[in-house]
Amino acid sequence: MSYKSGFVAIIGRPNVGKSTLMNQVIGQKIAIMSDKPQTTRNKIHGVYTTNDSQIVFLDTPGIHKRQSKLGDYMNQTAMSTLGEVEAVLFLIDAAEGLGGGDRFIIEQLKGLKTPVILVMNKIDKLEPEALLPLITEYSKLHDFAEIVPISAKVGSNVNTLLDQLQKYLPEGPQYYPDDQVTDHPEQFVIAELIREKILHLTREEVPHSIAVAIEDMRAEPNGVVHISAVIFVERDSQKGIIIGKQGAMLKEVGRRARTDIENLLGSKTFLELWVKVKKDWRNQERVLRDLGFHKDQ
Repeated sequence: MSYKSGFVAIIGRPNVGKSTLMNQVIGQKIAIMSDKPQTTRNKIHGVYTTNDSQIVFLDTPGIHKRQSKLGDYMNQTAMSTLGEVEAVLFLIDAAEGLGGGDRFIIEQLKGLKTPVILVMNKIDKLEPEALLPLITEYSKLHDFAEIVPISAKVGSNVNTLLDQLQKYLPEGPQYYPDDQVTDHPEQFVIAELIREKILHLTREEVPHSIAVAIEDMRAEPNGVVHISAVIFVERDSQKGIIIGKQGAMLKEVGRRARTDIENLLGSKTFLELWVKVKKDWRNQERVLRDLGFHKDQ
């Protein structure tokens, strides 16, 4: 039996569960999760490998109405992915139903030759009798190759989705080793884990104004990994919020992040966090480039 492999994009408006699905498929956290929208900024490559196939998933930023150059970058990244893959998973929030954001994305899909699978997420929050009318409603807007209801959070029907994807994979090589689950360097994943903790702990004015850069990462002779990271914000007031009273917020961010980082690396970690202000960094192309947001990614 021949080996099959290919690339699959996960698209959808913000906060429909794309990162949750990626982590559920891969079996460990490689993409950050938050109840705040637009938390995924780069294409996260997740690798799912079986004995006879390998699927490389691209978890794209949520497509949304732009508000900054960073927003432009995120939309371009999401849409540019679609022509490069074997299949597209269009993820929707079934509990919320059809809205303007989904209609906007479906418009972008018109004329696309790549097969599009409609993945109806969060069915655990939906009454069963509401599912069929919703399928009918979406089917009128696009000729989907498959329609698969799932719950990424609890894992319901995710294996069925993976089975359906096998149909669209061509014969091909195994791109990554069996035990590799992402092609992002560890430093990228660590920066994302730190950013996730800030998203969980801070109020509305902070989340989209932060970026995290790893400045130094080295293993000491005793096996402890020393990591120094900088959290960039746009305003002095945001710096105060992230540091917190007597440094309490920053300590809590570090404590939570260190737990996930040690699980990722499998070794003890010393994590040093700094907070710096880069005013209006989301609209400065040079700063975006320095922080790893490249239009050609």
